Order: sequence, then C-alpha cells, then structure tokens
Amino acid sequence: MKKKKVWISLIAIIVLVAAGLIGAGMYFFNVACVPSKKNFISANSDVVKKSDPLYQEKKWYYDQKKDHWYMKSATDNYKLDANYIPDKNSKKTAIILHGYMNNKNTMAAYANLFHKLGYNVLLPDARAHGESQGKYIGYGWVEKADVKKWVNEVIAHNGSDSKIVIFGVSMGGATTMMTSGEKLPKQVKAFVEDCGYTSVKDEIEHEAQDLYNMPAIPRFPLVEVLSGINKVKVGYYLADGSSINQLKKNKRPMLFIHGAKDTFVPTKMVYKNYAASRGPKELWIVPGASHAKSYATHPKTYEQHIKQFLNKYIN
Repeated sequence: MKKKKVWISLIAIIVLVAAGLIGAGMYFFNVACVPSKKNFISANSDVVKKSDPLYQEKKWYYDQKKDHWYMKSATDNYKLDANYIPDKNSKKTAIILHGYMNNKNTMAAYANLFHKLGYNVLLPDARAHGESQGKYIGYGWVEKADVKKWVNEVIAHNGSDSKIVIFGVSMGGATTMMTSGEKLPKQVKAFVEDCGYTSVKDEIEHEAQDLYNMPAIPRFPLVEVLSGINKVKVGYYLADGSSINQLKKNKRPMLFIHGAKDTFVPTKMVYKNYAASRGPKELWIVPGASHAKSYATHPKTYEQHIKQFLNKYIN
C-alpha cells in the first residue's frame, strides 16, 4: 500500500510538471510565433523623422509611386502583399526582406539604396506581417518557399534575362540564408544578409536566456516543448529552421553583414553562418553597430560594401 501511494504521488508530480511545461510552452509559443505587438522588440517605425540618419533615403521611398503585387503563399493559400518600384529598363531586381514584426515599409532606406544602384526593388510583406495574411510567424523557414515564388513572379514580370539579388535584415537575413539552400532559378545571382541568426532554435534559446534570464533548466525542456508545439502548429521543429544547414547547400555569392555590438542576434552567430556557405563570400563586421543598425551607423560605407560586392557578380 505504501509503495502504491509513492507511485501515485510520483505520477501526479510528473503529470503536474508535464502540464506546467505544456502550459508554459503554449505561452511562449504565443509570445514568439503569433503576430502581435511585442514588448521585447522595438519594431522599425515607418514614420520618417528628420533626425533619422537615413531620412532622405526613407523620404525618397515614401515619395515614390509604387506598384502593388499580390500572390498566394507557397503553403496555406494566404494572400501575400508587396510593393514594387521599377527602375526603367533595368533587368536587375532586388528582393528586400524585412525583420521580425516589421513590414515592407520599414525597409524604405534599403529600397532607396538598391534603386540608386540601378535595381528594380520588390518589398514583400512576409506572411503574418504587414498587409499579408498569415496565422503564424515562420522565422524564415516557412517564408523561404514564399520568397522562391516571389523570384518566379519577378522573372515572369521582367523576363528570363532577369538578374536577381535577395537581401534581408534580421529575420529577413535568416530568410535570405535559408532561401539560398533551395533549388532556385539561374536568374538569382547573389545574396546579401544582414544580422540573420544561425537557426530558429539558437535564436529562441538566446532570447530565453537574454530576455528572461532563464537558466539551462528549465530552458532546455521548455524550448523542446515549444519546438514540439511549433511542429504541430507551424509544421517544423525549431532546430529544422537552420540557416547553417541551408548555407551548406549554397554555391552562389553571399555578403554577410553584422553589427559588432549586436546583442539581439549575437555577433558570434555570423561567423558560423559565414563558414557554412559554399559559394564566393565576404564578411563585414560593422564597428559600433547594434542589431539591424549597421546601415544607419555607417551609411556611406554600407552602400559601398554592397555596391562593390554586387558589381563582381551582377552587371
């Protein structure tokens, strides 16, 4: 009888612990993967202020006439939205990917940068962001298939002699790297990624520690529970969403950019990403730049790095 009571007590404890982990996992899934205003991230504003070091670049974007492009997502049949600004007679196009809980308009300055270099610019809203439909945030792993469809839209619009560069910042940078490992049309010539993470799991584990000061336990079981929930709801385990594994399949040129003072996506991640890529590559660690602030910190040098890199591969 005594042993039976002990076993019942143990089972009850296990059930309570499991229920607690699942409940906590659901809470963090909603925080991390369901679109909403996030207290832990400062989303880039689409309000143009004269004090902004990129004021002129952003103002240019808002002053431009934009074509609206729409397509269905690669999965789930969501309606996706994008802005397109053509450069007359150019066959070069930059697909510009925004970060977590941002939108196409927050990439205004980058649109100006590429347009000045002679590119048409296409700025999609990722699924569940901006004006695009979607239920969950895929951290680039789900969105990479949508980017591939946007590539095909560009080729259909601008012709088979199109020359395409895919560029992204933060989650957009990770999406760029994840897309690089896909089977892509020959018209995709190069990639530029700015402060993307090594994998979805790595980034979420980092934020669990950084934002919540969560020690190894319970961080380990909690992230694994969150990963299982993500598999059920979004379709992949967090570790599957690996920039590194995709880069190992990439043979196209890629420029890696990362702020030296990035603590949101730690600077150390870029060295692993850079080492993984199999194509021609360059790495620029931006002095004094925090997360997603490399362009604003050194505007002229940022432009020069991108121009010099792309001129080697896209004429």
